Amino acid sequence: MSVIFRNFFGFDLLIFICAAFTAYVYYMTKYSADKLYKKLHLTVFVPDKDASRSEAEKDAKRLTETRVVAMRNHTGRLYSIFVNLTGIFPLLGILGTVISLLGMVKDMDNVQGNFYGALTSTFWGLVFGIIFKFLDGIVSAKIEDNEKNVALFLERNISKKEEQDTYPED
Repeated sequence: MSVIFRNFFGFDLLIFICAAFTAYVYYMTKYSADKLYKKLHLTVFVPDKDASRSEAEKDAKRLTETRVVAMRNHTGRLYSIFVNLTGIFPLLGILGTVISLLGMVKDMDNVQGNFYGALTSTFWGLVFGIIFKFLDGIVSAKIEDNEKNVALFLERNISKKEEQDTYPED
């Protein structure tokens, strides 16, 4: 196990810094997706109880198309950044291995130790790639659900506007 952490202050540190940043972007993406889901859930799926229905109607009146689209776009940008960051981890691992192996050419005295150090970058790149790919599966389901709910919300609002234009109130 010490071999895995021996190269930590080499290229592996860059991988850990990228992992910390990616974890932050994941948190912000999930928070944004959850916030949009909560806003849309009461407006798209109106509850049956009278008290909940009145709360949902108040929320629906305050929620504008512009705000919903802005929230969706913000979540989409965060998700795009997250997905792109997730995809670079295996590449960072391979790059760290290549850099370490190039350094090994200079120091042929300790080939075995340098080789183990080179493989730790690949190890961490794959570990973080797998972890973030799993988290991607969790957040992507919420984002897909939000996309459907936003489309339904916009469709209902367009229908309401057309109805109001056709039958204006006296």
